Parts: sequence; structure tokens; C-alpha cells
Amino acid sequence: MKTDDLARLAPLFDGWEETMVWSCLQGVMGEAYANGDFSSGLIVSQDFCFLAGKPDGTLLEWARGPILVPRTADWAPLIEKKFGARAVRETRYAIKKEPGVFDRERLEGLAAALPEGYTLRLIDAELAPVLLAEAWSKDFCTAFDSPEDCCERGVGVAAMFDGAPVAGAGSYCVYRGGIEVEIDTRMDHRRRGLAAACGARLILECLDRNLYPSWDAIDLRSVALAEKLGYHRGEPYPVYWIG
Repeated sequence: MKTDDLARLAPLFDGWEETMVWSCLQGVMGEAYANGDFSSGLIVSQDFCFLAGKPDGTLLEWARGPILVPRTADWAPLIEKKFGARAVRETRYAIKKEPGVFDRERLEGLAAALPEGYTLRLIDAELAPVLLAEAWSKDFCTAFDSPEDCCERGVGVAAMFDGAPVAGAGSYCVYRGGIEVEIDTRMDHRRRGLAAACGARLILECLDRNLYPSWDAIDLRSVALAEKLGYHRGEPYPVYWIG
């Protein structure tokens, strides 16, 4: 969508504190669609599709991601009618965006609390292709045009064990002034504090680069990790997973 059209679309999303929405409207990442009179809009970024304005079923034809996020409840009947039993309603949790809330000393402690044998490493052009090749870690890099682009525009940290990445925290997407945080751990290395260590180091890296590390929680475990790192819980909101 052209810059002028993004400007026409923007009022539908005004005040919606979703960084993937901001990124698209800024022309950084993502794709945008509107109906004929711009009374209805769709933003597609990674796995997410954000719907705003007057409900219009024609926009659902462009909804390619598996996660639909309607801004208002009146989108629900259209989503449920189109996708039927494939549309599973779930709850995500917003996390407040509060610059200045982080305790650097606490984050340094969490980042240093690694079990024996683990080290932290920034995601660089050598490591990014390795992460892209693994299902558990690819989302640290998939929003970018290349591994080099991932390292230039994004920021990320990996926990290494025996020379291989086994956990990480990185940029699910970027926008002007910040990133959307993605955290994951390989199944066989979970419950060892790696997510907290990687998340803490990522936040510190963001603060050093004058970037805000925005967080959105898929479930209450993610909320608990966010709170451990210094964030505060916002409001729950509904999404649809399309199977």
C-alpha cells in the first residue's frame, strides 16, 4: 500500500498499542489492505492479522496469518461465519508499554544466572542462518529480508550449549524506536531459566540502543515471565486461531 493510502488507513488503527500495527503504518514491515472507501482495514504482519473499522468480510480473503485480532467485537460473527470450526477463540494478554520501568541491576542478575555450560551470545550474521533453519527459533529472524538485515535492523540474544543455540530472545518485528519481543527455548532445554536470562539480556541490549522492547503475552506463563523481567500486565483481549 502506498504511503498516502497508509495515511488514509491510519485513523482506523489510531490508539491501538500494537507494535506490528505501528510497524506497518510506518512503512517498516507488514502489509496493509482496505476496502473501497477505507472504512475497514487489515494489517498483516508475520502470523498476525489485525482487523479494524467497519466489519467487512471481503478483507478476510487477505487474512493469511493464523492469528486474527479484531479490534472490536462486531468482527466476530464474520470471522466465525467464514472459518467455522477452524476459528478457535482464545485470549492473549497485553503487557503495558512503560519506558523507564526496568531495573538494570535486576536484569543483569537474571542474565548472569545461567546454569553451568551455557553462555549468551548476540545473534549475528553467522548465527542467524542457524536459527532460521530450526522450527523453534526461526521467528527470531523471519520478519527480515535476510540474515544480514536481521542483524542490521533487529537485535537478539541466544543461549548457547555445546556450540549450538538452544534458547533465545529476539525481534519478532521492528518499528521506529523499538522491537516486538520473541522468546523461545528448545524443548529439551526448558525449565532451566534460559528464557529469563535471554529476555533480560535482550532488554538490556535494547536499552543500550535506545529501543523499547515491547511484549505481548500468548498465555499466563508468558505474563509471569514478563512480570519477572519488570513489565506490568495490561488487559486481556480475544484472538482467533485459524486451524
